Parts: sequence; structure tokens; C-alpha cells
Amino acid sequence: GAGFFQVSRPDGTVMYTRNGSFKRDNIGNLVTGDGDTLNPVITIPSGALKLDIAQDGTVSVVLPGVTQASQVGQIQLTRFDNPSGLVAMGSNLFLDSFASGPPTQGTGGFSTGFGTIQQGFLESSNVNLAEEMVNMIIAQRSYEINSKTIQASDEMMSIANNLKR
Repeated sequence: GAGFFQVSRPDGTVMYTRNGSFKRDNIGNLVTGDGDTLNPVITIPSGALKLDIAQDGTVSVVLPGVTQASQVGQIQLTRFDNPSGLVAMGSNLFLDSFASGPPTQGTGGFSTGFGTIQQGFLESSNVNLAEEMVNMIIAQRSYEINSKTIQASDEMMSIANNLKR
């Protein structure tokens, strides 16, 4: 889907990511691999036996001595009118900008337009490695041919200059 996860950096800066590989920090909050806290903050109680995340982002846990799962939060998704206008900050993090438009918050689900959340899955890369290697070889060959053309032109100019003398 088109949704981004909203995270807070340790300095409080709000950023957006498509990296949905979350873990618990030492106090139970869901964080990215780099330690950025998911917004809104979702705290997993210590001792939780089971964690389930529904497609709409509802986070439920089963606690010891309890048979019924209890909801501890809901993962929000954020989308932008122009995602290509986001400013890449590295480490799969983005900042919103005037070009991206304002962030719109919502929840996952088939009918929301934000996309669905799948527990245990990661989004695959949208880069076709074989195609990009072919494009790189073509660009390299084009550069080589252009370089040889300039070299031949330079040699011809040198010969023409020598003929005038």
C-alpha cells in the first residue's frame, strides 16, 4: 500500500519509513532496528505470551493467566499526496516537505487506501537487479564510445592544426 510508518528519532524529530521490521525496546515500546519509536507509541507488556497484529494495525497480546487477547494499541499509517516529494534522510527514513504535501494519518485495511499490515512479512525491494545491471553496462559502454569519439575528434583536430603549419 501507500502507507508509511511514522517514527520519532531519539532527538524527537518525526520521520517516516516503510521499514516495518519492529522490535521491543528495553521498556517494551515498539521501535525500528535503529531504535526509532513507532508513533503513536505502542507498549508491549512484559511477559506477554503472544503478540498479534491485524491487517488494520490492531496490536493484541495474550498475557499469562488470561485466555482472551487484549488490545494494546493500533499501528497508524501515514500517506502523502506526492510520496516522491519526501526528503530521503538515509537509513530508509524520510522527512515530509512542501513537495510531498501534508501527512494524512489513517489505519491499514483493504478499503482505507493506506494498505494492509502483514505480520511476519517485509516489503521486498522494487529494484530488478538484472535489469539495473544491464542498464549499468549500457551506460558504461555509451560512456566508453563517447570517450573514444572525443579522443578521435581531438586527434583529427591535432592533425588539421599540423597541416596548417
